[in-house]
Amino acid sequence: MLTIENYQQKFIAYLQAYSTEKEPKNLYQPISYILSLGGKRLRPVLTLMTTDVFDGDHNLALDAALSIEVFHNFSLVHDDIMDDAPLRRGEQTVHEKWDVNTGILSGDAMLIMAYQLFENYEALKFQSLAKLFSKTALEVCEGQQYDVDFETRNDVTIPEYLKMIEYKTAVLVGAAMKMGAIIAGASEEDQYNIYEFGKNLGIAFQLKDDYLDAFGDPETFGKQVGGDIIENKKTYLYLKALEFSTESDRSQLEALFASYTEDRKTKVETAKTIFQSSGSADATKEAIENYTLLAFKGLDSLSISEDKKALLKAFGNNLMNRTT
Repeated sequence: MLTIENYQQKFIAYLQAYSTEKEPKNLYQPISYILSLGGKRLRPVLTLMTTDVFDGDHNLALDAALSIEVFHNFSLVHDDIMDDAPLRRGEQTVHEKWDVNTGILSGDAMLIMAYQLFENYEALKFQSLAKLFSKTALEVCEGQQYDVDFETRNDVTIPEYLKMIEYKTAVLVGAAMKMGAIIAGASEEDQYNIYEFGKNLGIAFQLKDDYLDAFGDPETFGKQVGGDIIENKKTYLYLKALEFSTESDRSQLEALFASYTEDRKTKVETAKTIFQSSGSADATKEAIENYTLLAFKGLDSLSISEDKKALLKAFGNNLMNRTT
């Protein structure tokens, strides 16, 4: 087993060797740009690490890890267009740096490139990886549609929201880990259990992301702080605030999230104040911890050593304690 930093370094070196310098440049330059912007590289690291956890060779998982990263960035390019987001990882989004049409087409190409990477595996593993990938990619699209639908709905429930983030974010984390298990030749039971670990960790990860969107440090978060509030996204913070708030605060919050005011700063600050005073911020932190513990509980069923379980748990704790 390597350290997380070593897995990151190995993956980044492989990513940098993955040439997208082709013609036409206006198609491939935006792909190189988004892939070079950094990020946590969470999902590919999980693929490599999981392969080693099940006694496989992580070098054989590099193409699957790259596929996950290319797909993830494809989804970000398109999500940024839909959200009209100006920043991604502290830099201009693809559609801002180029234009919307370029973002759409380059994103489409990335989805195809992600599938192509599975062609480097033998038939049975290719079939398993591609089947999992197709299921996951469709769920991510379903999650994105739920997210869009929720912006104009006033009756979103917490179970609906949790389903949305499971599909939009968590299933890709679960799939990244299951791909490592598939490549390592792990049993069907272990493949299922590591997927569930990753999925629950992914839900906690997204709840943490929601929290940081409102309360993160603009210098380290890498995205526009308050972006979810500006876009009227019905996050866990918002839904819990409605549940806990006084009638006057609830009415004010609902009015805020029904408008697209030009005074974005005031809107964000007002919403954050209600999130804190209502107890929603604390409830969100509690939910993050609960889903993290649920993920850790799933480790008990894995047929791996206690040392490897401890490594996975340490990774989860680091993820939940992050500030970016």
